[in-house]
Amino acid sequence: MSLLTVRDLVVEFPTPKGTVRAVDGLSFTVDEGRTLGIVGESGSGKSVTSLAIMGLHDKAQVSGSIDLAGTEVVGADREKVRALRGRRVAMIFQDPLSSLHPHYRVGEQIAEARRLHFGASRRAAHKHAVQLLADVGIPHPDERAGDYPHQFSGGMRQRVMIAMALACEPDLLIADEPTTALDVTVQAQILELIARIQRERGLAVLMITHDLGVVARVADDVLVMYAGRAVEQATADELFAGPRHPYTRGLLGSLPRLTGPPGELTPIPGAPPSLLRPPAGCPFHPRCSERIDVCETTRPALQGAPHPAACHLLTIEKEVAG
Repeated sequence: MSLLTVRDLVVEFPTPKGTVRAVDGLSFTVDEGRTLGIVGESGSGKSVTSLAIMGLHDKAQVSGSIDLAGTEVVGADREKVRALRGRRVAMIFQDPLSSLHPHYRVGEQIAEARRLHFGASRRAAHKHAVQLLADVGIPHPDERAGDYPHQFSGGMRQRVMIAMALACEPDLLIADEPTTALDVTVQAQILELIARIQRERGLAVLMITHDLGVVARVADDVLVMYAGRAVEQATADELFAGPRHPYTRGLLGSLPRLTGPPGELTPIPGAPPSLLRPPAGCPFHPRCSERIDVCETTRPALQGAPHPAACHLLTIEKEVAG
Protein backbone atom coordinates (compact mmCIF):
# COMPACT_ATOMS: atom_id res chain seq x y z
CA MET A 1 0.00 0.00 0.00
CA SER A 2 1.35 3.43 -0.95
CA LEU A 3 2.07 5.75 1.96
CA LEU A 4 3.36 8.61 -0.22
CA THR A 5 2.19 9.35 -3.76
CA VAL A 6 3.80 12.19 -5.72
CA ARG A 7 2.24 13.10 -9.07
CA ASP A 8 3.50 15.64 -11.64
CA LEU A 9 5.40 17.60 -9.00
CA VAL A 10 6.84 20.91 -10.20
CA VAL A 11 8.93 23.18 -7.96
CA GLU A 12 9.99 26.54 -9.39
CA PHE A 13 12.06 29.34 -7.87
CA PRO A 14 11.69 32.87 -9.26
CA THR A 15 15.05 34.66 -9.58
CA PRO A 16 16.15 38.00 -11.08
CA LYS A 17 17.51 36.10 -14.09
CA GLY A 18 14.42 33.98 -14.64
CA THR A 19 12.59 30.98 -13.21
CA VAL A 20 14.54 27.94 -12.06
CA ARG A 21 12.48 24.78 -12.46
CA ALA A 22 14.27 22.60 -9.91
CA VAL A 23 11.74 19.75 -10.13
CA ASP A 24 9.97 19.18 -13.42
CA GLY A 25 6.97 16.84 -13.51
CA LEU A 26 8.20 14.22 -11.04
CA SER A 27 6.03 11.22 -10.09
CA PHE A 28 6.74 8.32 -7.72
CA THR A 29 5.33 6.36 -4.80
CA VAL A 30 6.74 5.08 -1.52
CA ASP A 31 5.06 1.98 -0.14
CA GLU A 32 4.62 1.16 3.53
CA GLY A 33 7.65 -0.56 5.00
CA ARG A 34 9.83 -0.05 1.92
CA THR A 35 12.82 2.16 1.14
CA LEU A 36 12.93 4.31 -1.99
CA GLY A 37 16.35 5.64 -2.88
CA ILE A 38 16.41 8.86 -4.92
CA VAL A 39 19.81 9.20 -6.54
CA GLY A 40 21.46 11.78 -8.76
CA GLU A 41 24.20 14.39 -8.94
CA SER A 42 24.09 17.65 -7.00
CA GLY A 43 21.48 19.93 -8.54
CA SER A 44 19.28 17.11 -9.82
CA GLY A 45 16.36 18.12 -7.57
CA LYS A 46 16.59 15.44 -4.89
CA SER A 47 16.66 17.66 -1.81
CA VAL A 48 14.18 20.13 -3.32
CA THR A 49 11.77 17.20 -3.70
CA SER A 50 12.20 16.15 -0.07
CA LEU A 51 11.62 19.69 1.19
CA ALA A 52 8.44 19.91 -0.91
CA ILE A 53 7.15 16.74 0.76
CA MET A 54 7.85 18.34 4.14
CA GLY A 55 6.08 21.53 3.07
CA LEU A 56 9.19 23.62 3.71
CA HIS A 57 9.29 25.72 0.53
CA ASP A 58 8.13 29.22 1.47
CA LYS A 59 9.37 31.09 -1.59
CA ALA A 60 8.97 28.40 -4.24
CA GLN A 61 6.00 27.83 -6.51
CA VAL A 62 4.89 24.23 -5.97
CA SER A 63 2.30 22.47 -8.11
CA GLY A 64 1.19 18.92 -8.74
CA SER A 65 0.18 16.54 -5.98
CA ILE A 66 1.84 15.18 -2.84
CA ASP A 67 -0.49 12.74 -1.10
CA LEU A 68 0.86 11.71 2.29
CA ALA A 69 -1.26 9.01 3.92
CA GLY A 70 -4.40 10.47 2.38
CA THR A 71 -3.58 14.13 3.06
CA GLU A 72 -2.75 16.50 0.20
CA VAL A 73 0.32 18.60 1.03
CA VAL A 74 0.41 20.89 -2.03
CA GLY A 75 -1.81 23.89 -1.36
CA ALA A 76 -2.62 22.89 2.22
CA ASP A 77 -2.58 25.62 4.87
CA ARG A 78 0.52 25.95 7.01
CA GLU A 79 -1.05 24.66 10.22
CA LYS A 80 -2.21 21.49 8.51
CA VAL A 81 1.24 20.86 7.05
CA ARG A 82 2.92 21.67 10.36
CA ALA A 83 0.73 19.06 12.04
CA LEU A 84 1.97 16.46 9.54
CA ARG A 85 5.65 17.23 10.12
CA GLY A 86 7.04 15.08 12.85
CA ARG A 87 3.78 13.20 13.37
CA ARG A 88 3.37 11.59 9.92
CA VAL A 89 6.66 12.47 8.21
CA ALA A 90 10.04 13.39 9.69
CA MET A 91 13.37 14.28 8.14
CA ILE A 92 17.03 13.63 8.91
CA PHE A 93 19.05 16.48 7.43
CA GLN A 94 22.55 16.05 6.03
CA ASP A 95 24.22 18.53 8.40
CA PRO A 96 23.15 17.80 11.98
CA LEU A 97 25.32 20.54 13.49
CA SER A 98 23.43 23.26 11.60
CA SER A 99 20.07 21.49 12.11
CA LEU A 100 20.36 21.20 15.89
CA HIS A 101 19.98 24.37 17.98
CA PRO A 102 23.36 25.15 19.56
CA HIS A 103 21.89 26.76 22.70
CA TYR A 104 19.59 23.92 23.81
CA ARG A 105 20.48 20.54 25.27
CA VAL A 106 19.78 17.65 22.92
CA GLY A 107 17.32 16.04 25.32
CA GLU A 108 15.25 19.24 25.36
CA GLN A 109 15.23 19.41 21.57
CA ILE A 110 14.01 15.83 21.22
CA ALA A 111 11.40 16.25 23.97
CA GLU A 112 10.01 19.47 22.46
CA ALA A 113 8.45 17.66 19.49
CA ARG A 114 6.84 15.09 21.80
CA ARG A 115 5.30 17.83 23.91
CA LEU A 116 4.09 19.78 20.85
CA HIS A 117 2.38 16.89 19.05
CA PHE A 118 1.25 14.71 21.97
CA GLY A 119 0.85 17.23 24.79
CA ALA A 120 3.20 15.18 26.96
CA SER A 121 4.42 16.55 30.27
CA ARG A 122 8.04 17.71 30.58
CA ARG A 123 8.89 14.67 32.67
CA ALA A 124 7.29 12.17 30.27
CA ALA A 125 8.77 13.85 27.21
CA HIS A 126 12.25 13.86 28.76
CA LYS A 127 11.95 10.18 29.66
CA HIS A 128 10.93 9.41 26.09
CA ALA A 129 13.88 11.43 24.76
CA VAL A 130 16.32 9.46 26.90
CA GLN A 131 14.84 6.19 25.67
CA LEU A 132 15.18 7.33 22.05
CA LEU A 133 18.83 8.23 22.61
CA ALA A 134 19.34 4.71 23.95
CA ASP A 135 17.47 3.25 20.97
CA VAL A 136 19.83 4.95 18.49
CA GLY A 137 22.92 3.67 20.29
CA ILE A 138 24.14 6.65 22.30
CA PRO A 139 25.96 5.45 25.47
CA HIS A 140 24.80 6.77 28.85
CA PRO A 141 21.71 8.40 27.32
CA ASP A 142 20.47 9.82 30.62
CA GLU A 143 23.69 11.82 30.97
CA ARG A 144 24.14 12.71 27.28
CA ALA A 145 20.59 14.11 27.11
CA GLY A 146 21.95 17.04 29.12
CA ASP A 147 24.76 17.80 26.66
CA TYR A 148 24.81 20.36 23.87
CA PRO A 149 25.22 19.47 20.16
CA HIS A 150 28.85 20.63 20.00
CA GLN A 151 29.75 18.05 22.65
CA PHE A 152 28.91 15.19 20.27
CA SER A 153 30.96 13.77 17.40
CA GLY A 154 29.57 13.95 13.86
CA GLY A 155 28.28 10.40 13.97
CA MET A 156 26.70 10.87 17.39
CA ARG A 157 25.03 14.11 16.26
CA GLN A 158 23.49 12.22 13.36
CA ARG A 159 22.17 9.65 15.85
CA VAL A 160 20.64 12.51 17.82
CA MET A 161 18.96 13.72 14.61
CA ILE A 162 17.54 10.24 14.04
CA ALA A 163 16.23 10.16 17.62
CA MET A 164 14.59 13.55 17.08
CA ALA A 165 13.00 12.35 13.84
CA LEU A 166 11.52 9.36 15.67
CA ALA A 167 10.17 11.39 18.59
CA CYS A 168 6.61 11.49 17.26
CA GLU A 169 6.54 8.00 15.71
CA PRO A 170 6.24 9.07 12.04
CA ASP A 171 5.07 6.79 9.24
CA LEU A 172 7.64 8.11 6.74
CA LEU A 173 11.28 8.94 7.43
CA ILE A 174 13.13 11.10 4.90
CA ALA A 175 16.93 10.83 5.11
CA ASP A 176 18.66 13.57 3.10
CA GLU A 177 22.29 12.54 2.53
CA PRO A 178 22.49 11.23 6.13
CA THR A 179 26.10 10.02 5.81
CA THR A 180 27.65 13.17 4.28
CA ALA A 181 30.99 14.15 5.89
CA LEU A 182 31.12 10.96 7.99
CA ASP A 183 33.96 8.49 7.70
CA VAL A 184 33.29 5.13 6.06
CA THR A 185 32.93 3.15 9.29
CA VAL A 186 30.46 5.63 10.78
CA GLN A 187 28.55 5.79 7.48
CA ALA A 188 27.98 2.04 7.64
CA GLN A 189 26.84 2.29 11.27
CA ILE A 190 24.32 5.05 10.48
CA LEU A 191 22.90 3.16 7.50
CA GLU A 192 22.57 -0.01 9.56
CA LEU A 193 20.86 1.99 12.31
CA ILE A 194 18.30 3.40 9.86
CA ALA A 195 17.68 -0.08 8.42
CA ARG A 196 17.23 -1.58 11.91
CA ILE A 197 14.81 1.15 12.97
CA GLN A 198 12.82 0.64 9.79
CA ARG A 199 12.53 -3.11 10.45
CA GLU A 200 11.54 -2.65 14.08
CA ARG A 201 9.03 0.16 13.51
CA GLY A 202 7.73 -0.70 10.04
CA LEU A 203 8.60 2.72 8.65
CA ALA A 204 8.69 3.77 5.03
CA VAL A 205 12.00 5.45 4.19
CA LEU A 206 12.89 7.93 1.47
CA MET A 207 16.69 7.93 1.11
CA ILE A 208 18.14 10.94 -0.73
CA THR A 209 21.71 10.35 -1.90
CA HIS A 210 24.25 10.82 -4.66
CA ASP A 211 25.96 7.56 -3.68
CA LEU A 212 24.84 4.41 -5.49
CA GLY A 213 26.72 2.41 -2.88
CA VAL A 214 24.25 3.68 -0.27
CA VAL A 215 21.36 2.80 -2.60
CA ALA A 216 22.70 -0.73 -3.07
CA ARG A 217 22.95 -1.17 0.68
CA VAL A 218 19.56 0.07 1.85
CA ALA A 219 17.04 0.65 -0.98
CA ASP A 220 14.24 -1.63 -2.17
CA ASP A 221 13.30 0.70 -5.04
CA VAL A 222 15.30 3.37 -6.89
CA LEU A 223 14.44 6.61 -8.68
CA VAL A 224 17.26 8.15 -10.74
CA MET A 225 16.93 11.93 -11.21
CA TYR A 226 18.62 14.27 -13.66
CA ALA A 227 17.91 17.99 -14.12
CA GLY A 228 14.74 17.80 -12.03
CA ARG A 229 13.28 14.83 -13.91
CA ALA A 230 13.04 11.09 -13.40
CA VAL A 231 15.16 9.24 -15.96
CA GLU A 232 14.79 5.69 -14.59
CA GLN A 233 12.69 3.87 -11.99
CA ALA A 234 13.20 0.27 -10.89
CA THR A 235 13.67 -2.06 -7.98
CA ALA A 236 17.23 -2.00 -6.71
CA ASP A 237 17.85 -5.51 -8.06
CA GLU A 238 16.56 -4.55 -11.52
CA LEU A 239 18.58 -1.35 -11.65
CA PHE A 240 21.92 -2.88 -10.74
CA ALA A 241 21.36 -5.95 -12.89
CA GLY A 242 20.27 -4.04 -16.00
CA PRO A 243 20.41 -0.22 -16.02
CA ARG A 244 18.53 1.09 -19.07
CA HIS A 245 19.36 4.80 -19.19
CA PRO A 246 22.82 6.05 -20.30
CA TYR A 247 22.98 8.34 -17.27
CA THR A 248 22.39 5.45 -14.87
CA ARG A 249 25.04 3.40 -16.65
CA GLY A 250 27.38 6.38 -16.35
CA LEU A 251 26.78 6.62 -12.60
CA LEU A 252 27.47 2.90 -12.21
CA GLY A 253 30.55 3.11 -14.43
CA SER A 254 32.07 5.82 -12.25
CA LEU A 255 31.93 3.64 -9.13
CA PRO A 256 35.05 1.84 -7.87
CA ARG A 257 34.70 -1.95 -7.79
CA LEU A 258 36.29 -4.65 -5.66
CA THR A 259 35.70 -7.39 -8.23
CA GLY A 260 36.55 -7.80 -11.89
CA PRO A 261 39.62 -6.64 -13.80
CA PRO A 262 41.41 -3.53 -12.56
CA GLY A 263 40.95 -0.36 -14.55
CA GLU A 264 40.37 3.35 -14.43
CA LEU A 265 37.03 4.84 -13.44
CA THR A 266 34.91 6.18 -16.29
CA PRO A 267 33.53 9.59 -15.32
CA ILE A 268 30.52 11.16 -17.01
CA PRO A 269 31.86 14.02 -19.18
CA GLY A 270 30.67 17.58 -18.71
CA ALA A 271 28.46 18.96 -15.96
CA PRO A 272 24.72 19.06 -15.17
CA PRO A 273 22.85 21.74 -17.15
CA SER A 274 21.70 25.10 -15.86
CA LEU A 275 18.09 24.85 -14.75
CA LEU A 276 17.58 28.47 -15.77
CA ARG A 277 18.09 27.50 -19.40
CA PRO A 278 17.97 23.70 -19.68
CA PRO A 279 18.76 22.17 -23.08
CA ALA A 280 15.94 21.27 -25.42
CA GLY A 281 14.94 17.64 -25.79
CA CYS A 282 16.57 15.17 -23.41
CA PRO A 283 18.40 17.17 -20.72
CA PHE A 284 21.22 14.60 -20.66
CA HIS A 285 21.96 14.69 -24.39
CA PRO A 286 24.88 17.20 -24.22
CA ARG A 287 26.79 14.69 -22.06
CA CYS A 288 25.56 11.47 -23.65
CA SER A 289 27.87 9.49 -25.95
CA GLU A 290 24.87 7.54 -27.30
CA ARG A 291 22.72 10.52 -28.33
CA ILE A 292 20.93 10.64 -31.65
CA ASP A 293 19.28 13.55 -33.49
CA VAL A 294 15.87 13.22 -31.81
CA CYS A 295 17.51 13.57 -28.37
CA GLU A 296 18.31 17.21 -29.16
CA THR A 297 14.73 18.23 -29.94
CA THR A 298 12.22 15.95 -28.18
CA ARG A 299 11.85 15.15 -24.50
CA PRO A 300 11.68 11.36 -23.99
CA ALA A 301 8.87 9.88 -21.91
CA LEU A 302 9.45 7.65 -18.91
CA GLN A 303 8.19 4.29 -20.15
CA GLY A 304 9.00 0.74 -21.17
CA ALA A 305 9.74 -2.68 -19.73
CA PRO A 306 11.16 -4.42 -17.73
CA HIS A 307 11.21 -1.07 -15.91
CA PRO A 308 10.62 2.50 -17.13
CA ALA A 309 13.38 4.77 -18.38
CA ALA A 310 13.32 8.06 -20.31
CA CYS A 311 15.50 7.40 -23.36
CA HIS A 312 14.75 7.56 -27.10
CA LEU A 313 17.15 4.68 -27.77
CA LEU A 314 14.85 2.31 -25.91
CA THR A 315 11.93 3.25 -28.17
CA ILE A 316 14.05 2.62 -31.26
CA GLU A 317 15.27 -0.72 -29.91
CA LYS A 318 11.67 -1.76 -29.25
CA GLU A 319 10.63 -0.81 -32.80
CA VAL A 320 13.54 -2.74 -34.29
CA ALA A 321 12.79 -5.80 -32.13
CA GLY A 322 9.11 -5.59 -33.06
